[in-house]
Amino acid sequence: MKRLTGLLTDPIYQEHDTGQHPENSNRLKVILEELQSSDIWDQLEKIPAEKAERSMIELIHDADYIDSIEREIKSGAPFVGTMDCMVCPKTFEVAEQAVGGALNLAKKVESGELKNGFALVRPPGHHAERKQALGFCYFNNIAICAEYLIKHKNYERILIMDFDVHHGNGTQHSFESRKDVFYCSIHENPTVCYPGTGFESEIGYGEGKGYTLNVPMRSFSGDERYLEELHNTFIPAWSKYKPDFVLISAGYDAHKDDPLARINITNETYRAYTRALCDIAAEYSEGKLISFLEGGYNLEVIPGLVHSHIRIQLEAAATLS
Repeated sequence: MKRLTGLLTDPIYQEHDTGQHPENSNRLKVILEELQSSDIWDQLEKIPAEKAERSMIELIHDADYIDSIEREIKSGAPFVGTMDCMVCPKTFEVAEQAVGGALNLAKKVESGELKNGFALVRPPGHHAERKQALGFCYFNNIAICAEYLIKHKNYERILIMDFDVHHGNGTQHSFESRKDVFYCSIHENPTVCYPGTGFESEIGYGEGKGYTLNVPMRSFSGDERYLEELHNTFIPAWSKYKPDFVLISAGYDAHKDDPLARINITNETYRAYTRALCDIAAEYSEGKLISFLEGGYNLEVIPGLVHSHIRIQLEAAATLS
């Protein structure tokens, strides 16, 4: 049986030891247990971690920043950048392997070897800025993959959809002056939610004006409001853009039972967004779509949410074969 959906997974991603921090290795442990016990496990092409070449990380991050966090981590610092970016001696290596594994998955989807894929990685990435670690993130995995596809594979219209409850400041700032990446985000109101960016007025600038779309949501918005925005705002915008590759920052912390935010959605909404993005990819991108794990901190909830997401990817891939 030819496998059409890739799963980037590797034991090294659990070696970024953050102790009792919300972003800890148990997140991957419980997700993997769920997937391995399900009927979809054998349908997934497993993609291993791979160390990223330094030049690939430098597509998004400054060389001085990379050098500085490597020194700090290897010197035994307990955190880098801000106190929420906890590290251990293995963190730099794990972050390199997260980028490299994501690029490995991107190459397989770009070439047509796979139709789509899910990067089950940590550390997450969408808060990482060009010169600063923020919000549990060190290297911006999704931004690096987008830039790789543009600079090395000549893609011209990358759609990034971020449904993490926290705005992906690092990803937006990487591309907001350009039109070859359309960054879209739905997140909790930045006046009350980290990181305080992602206002509706942030639409990009210069050549990129109109290619950033932020939809901040009031606390406790719930499924109905999220689905309204999906159908009335996002799907029309995605269709107008006609992306040639789709990337998803798949954060699950907007769920009603997540401890880190106050949005009140359920898996109904996550499934709807995933299906809609797979449909857009099928229509404009030959199905090319990759999802990257970002947030989601309720260990009882996140396994089922990721399982549902990947199952929809498998169904979408099957319709394209």
